[in-house]
Amino acid sequence: MRIPFIAGNWKMHKTAAEARAFAEEFKALYKDTDVKTAICAPFVHLALLKEAFAGTDIKVGAQNAHFEDQGAFTGEISVKMLEDIGVDYCIIGHSERRQYFAETDETVNKKLKKLFEGPIVPILCVGEVLEERDAGREKEVVGGQIRADLAGLSADDVRKLVVAYEPVWAIGTGRTATPEQANEMCGYIREVISELYDDDVACDVTIQYGGSMKPANATELMAMEEIDGGLIGGSSLKADEFMQIIDF
Repeated sequence: MRIPFIAGNWKMHKTAAEARAFAEEFKALYKDTDVKTAICAPFVHLALLKEAFAGTDIKVGAQNAHFEDQGAFTGEISVKMLEDIGVDYCIIGHSERRQYFAETDETVNKKLKKLFEGPIVPILCVGEVLEERDAGREKEVVGGQIRADLAGLSADDVRKLVVAYEPVWAIGTGRTATPEQANEMCGYIREVISELYDDDVACDVTIQYGGSMKPANATELMAMEEIDGGLIGGSSLKADEFMQIIDF
């Protein structure tokens, strides 16, 4: 049985002082739960969050990593550096990385392979943009991403994977994805993984919804059969809102 997993993605937000203040407030609100919980923060906050959350079940994730162990890659962070901090998760292939920083399925695949050499669990993001959704190509696009991103990965690795479906077309456009649409695409992602591996592997994969899950819609979304959790943006910046989602 898959355990629900709610992860916050802070993106490029919070100073060190703000991160510490959040951690203290969130720890005061946090209580024992069957829901796995993580905060994915900017690199500069990862060590302080690991220290702040020590002794709790709250995990810490990075937002990106490079596929080389070291080298002349100015501004990049290696998986080894993340492992040294004790990071638990790492987001790979977020729509903003693909859109603004030329992330491709090839680099995503390399990063996944590098992460699976160690203990950090990748959170793989996939999703279609507005033009692709309006053209009825959403399954073609997302299925293509899954196939390319997982190329060469073993079944044992993929069993541990977290996939986050991002309906890019519903982020900042004024349009929203219904729980049924989100559930359909999460189910389709599981179908593709089953085709690539088998039903057992597909059933083990945690699939999150990454399309503006909030306290107001978390209960409805988490009631969907194929949605195992959420990759939370704005609502993860406020401790009380994030806790409300975890308490869905």
